[in-house]
Amino acid sequence: MNYLLDTNILLIYSRNSDVAKRLQASYKLFGKENNLSVSIVTIGELDALIKKFNIGKKRQKVINDMLSDIAVLKLTNKKIIQKYGDIDSFSQGKLNNKKSKFSARNMGKNDIWIASTASVYDLTLVTTDKDFNHLDGEYINLEYVDMEQFR
Repeated sequence: MNYLLDTNILLIYSRNSDVAKRLQASYKLFGKENNLSVSIVTIGELDALIKKFNIGKKRQKVINDMLSDIAVLKLTNKKIIQKYGDIDSFSQGKLNNKKSKFSARNMGKNDIWIASTASVYDLTLVTTDKDFNHLDGEYINLEYVDMEQFR
């Protein structure tokens, strides 16, 4: 499968905890049969989290080692920029050619960039974040990971 990993997935795996091991056993994301990518936005989010939460050198190395095997997709593709506008407008219920079946949602700007990247590159977005649910089947293929089943 071709996956775009959300920031929260990388954070879970970076802990190398029992939860991460159960997640890997169920989803096998880091199996050789999968092609993994992240948005450059995720790299920025990880950098901010490392600084905000004073994540130690050992865990930073785990994160960097994971990232060394994952393609980083930049926002230089004009289609991503256009898709950003579509997804943001759709989420607010204000996209003229697509009527939403939900109340307006305020998505975080980084989440919109991540969803736009997944959409343009036709990658399945793997996340624990429910904020993407309304986009599933409309703009993205979503693999929502319910962390309750892994605790």
